[in-house]
Amino acid sequence: MRWAGQQVGAEPTDALPGLAKVHDLVRTSRTPEFAGMTFYEVRAKSALNKVPGSVPGTPYGWTINPYRGCSHACVYCFARPTHRYLEFDDPGAFDAEVVVKVNVAEVLRTELHRASWKGSPVALGTNTDPYQRAEGRYRLMPGILEALAEAATPVSLLTKGTLLRRDLPLLARIAEHGPVDLAMSVAIFDPQLQALVEPGTPSAAARLATVRAARDAGLECGVFLMPVLPHLTDSVEQLDDALAAIAAAGASYVVWTALHLKPGVRQWYLAWLHEHFPQHDAAYQRLYATGPYAPKAYRRHLAERIEPLLERHGLRRGAVDDTTGTTRSRSAGIVRATEAAAQPMLF
Repeated sequence: MRWAGQQVGAEPTDALPGLAKVHDLVRTSRTPEFAGMTFYEVRAKSALNKVPGSVPGTPYGWTINPYRGCSHACVYCFARPTHRYLEFDDPGAFDAEVVVKVNVAEVLRTELHRASWKGSPVALGTNTDPYQRAEGRYRLMPGILEALAEAATPVSLLTKGTLLRRDLPLLARIAEHGPVDLAMSVAIFDPQLQALVEPGTPSAAARLATVRAARDAGLECGVFLMPVLPHLTDSVEQLDDALAAIAAAGASYVVWTALHLKPGVRQWYLAWLHEHFPQHDAAYQRLYATGPYAPKAYRRHLAERIEPLLERHGLRRGAVDDTTGTTRSRSAGIVRATEAAAQPMLF
């Protein structure tokens, strides 16, 4: 990996090709509070990313990713293979080698003031979490949200980070001019299992307290109960406990889907499973024998478990924006409650 030896303010000729196309490296940073992690502070050339829509009649999706890489270290994370674009060959680098776009708010403000900007909804939390631990140090999100508020831009945001609470006043300000759709991702409710699956995330209780804080601030905030992990989090008792806690937090809606294992993620997750739960190796090989998604029969079985529990706990089903992977923005003119089924989530 060719990050080694880079100097502050330098852009060596052997810098990563993918990075050199879009960023200028400012410096490399390591600190004791983030043991084992390296931050690559860069100056981004753009902030808004255009994601082509796949459903006729829907607008193009726009996303902002202030970070590349994520300290949450979720073993199932779909974005893990994206670090190859920066020539990080070790899949584990996604958890420990984080790119920080230190000028992202400044660039975003410029982009939002262009005559060509039409005020389309913008999604955050599509590739890596904007409220991962590094945000407490770099504070990129307040500037991003202030720029979006100035431009009266609708926002859709998905996170596992409780630091979201810090920015609820800013999000409420944006909500005065257009839809703000928040979602908290909470997949694991057993603390011991969470420590194995999502070692860098806040507790489920802390995340649900953040949902409650958002709702108390008058904001829409749902919960992504995803991915549901076959044989680890999919029993009726586990799902019932999870949905009861989500309902108690006042969540606006719930979205769920079964685990999917894309190439790159599949190898990482199955190696983890073999280390910690080898008794499920054969079952997973059967479930994911033909592709990245659990078979229709399993997904139907999961829905048959969850649907009655949603009714029992007075929860409604939400929907995922299939262009961005986050909660669907109400500004797109699509009512979540009438969706036939949630689409597979990318986080």
